[in-house]
Amino acid sequence: MEIYVLFLIILFFNLSCIAAELSLRFVFIIEAQDQDLPQQIGRALRLVEEQHPEIKVADSVVFLDRENEDESSRRLCASLSKGASMIIDVSWYPWEVAAQLAVDSGLPLVRTLLGSQQLLTALDSYLESRNATDAAILLESESDVDRTLYQLLGGSNVRVWVHAGLTRDSARALKTMRPEPSFYAIVGGNGFVMDTYRRAVKEKLVRRDYRWNLIFTDYTGNNVDLSQLVLPTAVLYVDPAECCKISSRREDCSCPADLQRSQLVLNSFIQYIVEVYSRLDHDLATLTSTVDCDKIQGWEMNVTRDRLYRQFAEDAEMSNETVFYWDGERSGLFLRSRFVLSMYKPDEDLQTVATWSADEEYRLLQGVVLEPLKSFFRIGTSSAIPWTLPKIDPESGEPMLNEDGQPIYEGYCIDLIAKLSETMNFEYEIVTPKSGTFGTKLPNGSWDGIVGDLVRGETDLAVAALTMTAEREEVIDFVAPYFEQTGILIAIRKPIRKTSLFKFMTVLRTEVWLSIVGALVLTGFMIWLLDKYSPYSARNDPDSYPYPCREFTLKESFWFALTSFTPQGGGEAPKALSGRTLVAAYWLFVVLMLATFTANLAAFLTVERMQTPVSSLEQLARQSRINYTVVEGSTVHQYFINMKFAEDTLYRVWKEITLNATSDQAQYRVWDYPIREQYGHILLAINATGPVPDAKTGFDQVNEHTDADFAFIHDSAEIKYEVTRNCNLTEVGEVFAEQPYALAVQQGSRLQEDLSKALLGLQKERFLEQLASKYWNDTARQACPDADESEGITLESLGGVFIATLFGLGLAMITLAWEVFYYKRKESNKVQMLEANMEKPAENKKSLETKTDNFTKIRKRDVKGGKKSGKVTKGGKNVTIGDTFKPAAEKISFISVYPKGGYRP
Repeated sequence: MEIYVLFLIILFFNLSCIAAELSLRFVFIIEAQDQDLPQQIGRALRLVEEQHPEIKVADSVVFLDRENEDESSRRLCASLSKGASMIIDVSWYPWEVAAQLAVDSGLPLVRTLLGSQQLLTALDSYLESRNATDAAILLESESDVDRTLYQLLGGSNVRVWVHAGLTRDSARALKTMRPEPSFYAIVGGNGFVMDTYRRAVKEKLVRRDYRWNLIFTDYTGNNVDLSQLVLPTAVLYVDPAECCKISSRREDCSCPADLQRSQLVLNSFIQYIVEVYSRLDHDLATLTSTVDCDKIQGWEMNVTRDRLYRQFAEDAEMSNETVFYWDGERSGLFLRSRFVLSMYKPDEDLQTVATWSADEEYRLLQGVVLEPLKSFFRIGTSSAIPWTLPKIDPESGEPMLNEDGQPIYEGYCIDLIAKLSETMNFEYEIVTPKSGTFGTKLPNGSWDGIVGDLVRGETDLAVAALTMTAEREEVIDFVAPYFEQTGILIAIRKPIRKTSLFKFMTVLRTEVWLSIVGALVLTGFMIWLLDKYSPYSARNDPDSYPYPCREFTLKESFWFALTSFTPQGGGEAPKALSGRTLVAAYWLFVVLMLATFTANLAAFLTVERMQTPVSSLEQLARQSRINYTVVEGSTVHQYFINMKFAEDTLYRVWKEITLNATSDQAQYRVWDYPIREQYGHILLAINATGPVPDAKTGFDQVNEHTDADFAFIHDSAEIKYEVTRNCNLTEVGEVFAEQPYALAVQQGSRLQEDLSKALLGLQKERFLEQLASKYWNDTARQACPDADESEGITLESLGGVFIATLFGLGLAMITLAWEVFYYKRKESNKVQMLEANMEKPAENKKSLETKTDNFTKIRKRDVKGGKKSGKVTKGGKNVTIGDTFKPAAEKISFISVYPKGGYRP
């Protein structure tokens, strides 16, 4: 009896165990590319059965081929027709066919993510907080690329470019991508992330702060090798504690390097679902149901589905430490991952700035403020003086290059770009066009130059000497002008004035100077002749002039004629009337000659200083001595071509009107064509001379023509700048064809309004005026030797006067030396004669008597002439010698005469 009872007990126990066994069947939907995922599902199910022997789990895998969804739908229906407890969607993106089928049939459908999709969603939240517009994401494999695209394209506002790894080709593609990505992200394991980052540094892609983001999927983000990071970088990873949760290890947990994260997630996910089923076994009306896709009845599994969903939500709300959380909108059970965002700066450790869970919104830690990121723009410009020009090394004279081998620029536009970047808080890269300069429309309708780069998106904005035209306005948008009223101007070289020390002599012609010299010689000779033969001259009529008078010898006459040309005058004039008449006429001649020379000299120097070859474009067009040219293909060249075309068109229209028989010809009957045809002549002259390839060549040609017979027609701003730096150049006439320079952006660009506001602010600050005075500084011309056009007569013009004075001084010193020499020689001859007389006393005595007789005769003649030097009485006995009366002796034997200064034997 006891044995029978024991048998019954064992039988009822076995029957109860069989009745209590839980049988489930899951239908998995996976992507066709995940060929290894069915094996992971099988391992996860076996692990669940090992841990829960009372539960039997069957599975069916449906591969989702998104290019052939009909076939995938048939496979799904075939699996559901065999019975299903739940549809588990582990595809990359929700499949609408399966979702609708689950709704209609009442089958529970649960989604989950096995890859790095949640981490990418966290990255997207961070990028949107940084106002990112686009990002380039580098992933480990092609399947990761597809998975990322499905994850982000559906719910992200950031445009993405994804690629598997970083190769040379992909690096080149990133460099040439327009617009350039504002952010970069590397997603993968530690080894892949660091290798890719080093390659990016090598390819010179890492150039801006906080633009590169390192996303670690293997729980190693807190162990980054910071020595590899070259710029401030963002690091995003999942809290390593998650590894312990999904691996069911709470103590002494460490994640291995070869961690199979997707397998662990799948194990935890299936185990959790099975546990929920086991807990709700008695509350669930139906666990498994067959579904006929042709005839769906949804009332069987609705209660079961609602109860499961409610349990998932209750478990998630019970604690924030659960491995999974329920998202009712997406019908998904997702890992409650905790993300950690850290920032790295050179010479500093990682600083955690934000932590949040997958079921929470991104937020920074309390008190943390991220450094604002600057926008980055590619700014197009083109070489033009002084707007944009390469910076020259003062030592080598070669253009300076940056670390990337690109030229460094300076100039008005470069300074304006720097100020705009400071005002608008952005970073920039200066880009010059690969073809063309500012922008020309090509025959095929495309554009080159700066305009073409803007149209193609190569640049974000253009800051250059770009004129506003209606044709360009059709493809790009202009901002408010930053430099108004620039136009076209004519540059010409200042003529080199031929300097000469005797330039003042060129006022009168050579024949005039010879005539003056002839008049001077003839006058001097005539004065001597008249004074010699006139009976009324001082020489021939001494009684009429009892005082000493000037004796006009031939030498004295010439001296008088010469000194009459000086303000001092000739001195005492002749006494005779004939001589005075000649002198009066000569003085009148001298006055007229001096007045004529002075007036002509002043006029000559004034006209020479004010002389200008041409003063306007009209004068340049009417003359033929001065050649002129423009830069080939420039806006100036196009201006003359257009004006020539306008002239031809107007002439044709006027001709048709005048020759039209139906019109009143009397109104148009004029003697000449009423419009001046000058631009046609100008264009012909330019073509005859030949346009130059660039502005530098044009200025060089102007500088080479020292006779000011070559002109260069070019942009007025560049000419004014060149004139301030080159003392040889000058501008001619007024500026014509004025146009403003303006910034340009792509059509519809959001930068247009921001740039307009920034320019208005700079105008209020008078920054643009300061910038203009920096590059067009007239004070620089003060260093030129002829900067002041109103300066007086130069030394070179009248240097001959000083040379003549110095020549006279030298001649006077030579004459003085000759006079001293002559006087000493004469005195020496007198001494020699005295010594000879002492040796021959008889001869001396006879000579003395002879001299005494001569002296007596002289005294008698002097008495007769009225010049008394003594007194003689009637008897001839009393003789006065000297100034006082002294009676002479009765007899005078001889008079002793000794040399002045005493006798010298």
